[in-house]
Amino acid sequence: MDLAAQNDQAITRPSLYGTAAEATYAGITSFMRRRYSRDLTGVDLVVSGVPFDTATTNRPGSRFGPRAIRAASVQMAWARHWPWEFDPFEVLATVDYGDCEFDHGVPQDTPAAIEAHADRILAAGCGMLTLGGDHFISYPLLKAHAKRHGALSLVHFDAHSDTWPDDELQRIDHGTMFYHAAREGLVDPMRSVQIGLRTTNDDTLGFQVLDARQVNRSTPEAIAEAIRARVGDHPVYLTFDIDCLDPAFAPGTGTPVCGGLSSHQALEILRGLRGINLVGMDVVEVSPPYDHAEMTALVGATLAMEMVCLYAAAKRER
Repeated sequence: MDLAAQNDQAITRPSLYGTAAEATYAGITSFMRRRYSRDLTGVDLVVSGVPFDTATTNRPGSRFGPRAIRAASVQMAWARHWPWEFDPFEVLATVDYGDCEFDHGVPQDTPAAIEAHADRILAAGCGMLTLGGDHFISYPLLKAHAKRHGALSLVHFDAHSDTWPDDELQRIDHGTMFYHAAREGLVDPMRSVQIGLRTTNDDTLGFQVLDARQVNRSTPEAIAEAIRARVGDHPVYLTFDIDCLDPAFAPGTGTPVCGGLSSHQALEILRGLRGINLVGMDVVEVSPPYDHAEMTALVGATLAMEMVCLYAAAKRER
């Protein structure tokens, strides 16, 4: 076997399908060693990054998140993702599309640039997994997904509600975007759920809240069942702010809050969502400057792979 042909699969991979081993410490670090490509012919799932963090209210740095998540993901790219019984990349033709392009010096134009980036990918009939960046990026992504699917069920893992009111300023702020998404009909709060919250905001806007204390007093299976009951078969956008996890598991984030979920709880809850009508997903707020031993990037990459498996399971079971 030609060993050179197995190296740098991000550019040499002969097929968009399948998983093959490559040295985890070397090579070009696309997400899970998928081929870098902007040719969306025959593509089922696009992974792309949005390296934007100027909506952050505390510690910046999540602009480096997409790069860090990609680099961490190669540790898992050598075999089928555990504990799933099938390889999602045998089901989904997947590419790494690279990053969304925008001019950081014209911040007011960034939301439209992110929305247009998503519009192009969705128009090709592909699903999207987006790597952030701060959590504001979910707002233009929701706009693009709602154009195709109508009002969405939002499944939102976070320490914060991100629904603080903002009627006049229309801030580019990672704490207000789901307020706007609900008010604009991009998401249906009565079919949506927020998991892991542990900061004060008395107005839920109609979202079901399963706060961190409820999660910690319950089981992952029970939490997953509550989420499934809430969203039913409605189209779901799944967003995971890494600060949903306790800082002990994810120190590399801009707004850490004590008392959060463990990585085990989060992964098990996601696995329990098999069968939901997942149409879009993101992992956000990984901030490498505050990380230790790449542990936040690694859990971000692992959560992203759980989402890939959920998306693949839905296609496989159809």
